[in-house]
Amino acid sequence: MTLTFLFFDFRVLLILFIIGCIGLSIAKIPFRKILIVFSVIFTFSLLNSVMILLITPTHGSELTESYTAFLHVGYATITYETLFYAATLSLKYFTLLPFTLLFIYTTDPSEFVSNLSKLGIHYKITYAINIALRYIPDIQSEYKIIKHAQEARGAAFEKGEASLWVRMKNRVLIFWPLIIHSLERIDTVSNAMDLRGFGKKDKRTWFYTSKAKREDFIALFAGIFIFIVAVYLKLNVFQNFWYPF
Repeated sequence: MTLTFLFFDFRVLLILFIIGCIGLSIAKIPFRKILIVFSVIFTFSLLNSVMILLITPTHGSELTESYTAFLHVGYATITYETLFYAATLSLKYFTLLPFTLLFIYTTDPSEFVSNLSKLGIHYKITYAINIALRYIPDIQSEYKIIKHAQEARGAAFEKGEASLWVRMKNRVLIFWPLIIHSLERIDTVSNAMDLRGFGKKDKRTWFYTSKAKREDFIALFAGIFIFIVAVYLKLNVFQNFWYPF
C-alpha cells in the first residue's frame, strides 16, 4: 500500500494493481464486498477526474512540458496529457483498493492493535485504530440499508434503470445520511467511553495477544527490503509523472 503513494507512474501502478488483484483472489474475499467498495471508488474517481479536467485542463501538460489539444470546453482546452494524468490518478486510487481490502478482511483488529501497543504506541491511538477497523463492516451495512431505502422510494441505482449520471448522483446522495449517521455513532461511542473512565490510566492490558513467529520476521524484513528498493527506484528511475506519447 505504501508503494502506491510513492509512485505516480502508470506502469508501476498497473503492476501493483495486478499484484493486489492476485492477492484478492488468493484471499478469496467475497466479490460482493469488493463490488461495494469498487463502486464507491469508481464514483469518487470519476467525479475527481471530471473536476481535474474542468478546473486544471492543462495540468498534465505542465508536468510533461508538452501540449496536445484534445477538446475545447468553453474557456479552456483539455489536453491529452491531462487526460492521461487523470487516468493515472484514477489508477492510483484503484491500486489502493485491493491492498486496503486485503488489510481489512485478513487482519484481526484486536491482535493488530495489541501488537502496535507492544511497539510503544499509546493505547488511545491503538484503540482508535481498533474501533475504525471494526466499524468498516458496519459502514458497509449502513450503506446497503440506505441504498435499499432509497430504492424503495424509487431511486435508480442499477444499470438500465436510469442514465449513468442519474445513478452516480443517487449514489453520491447516499453519502450524506451515511456521514451523519457515522458522526452520531462516533459521538455515542465517545460518550460511552468517557462514562467508563477511558483514558484515566497510563497503561492498559489487551485481551488478545500474540507472539511474533519466524514468518512474521521474514515478512518484516522482506517488507523493509522492498521499501528500500522502491525508494531507490523512486529517486533514480521513476522520479516524475510518466507520459508515453
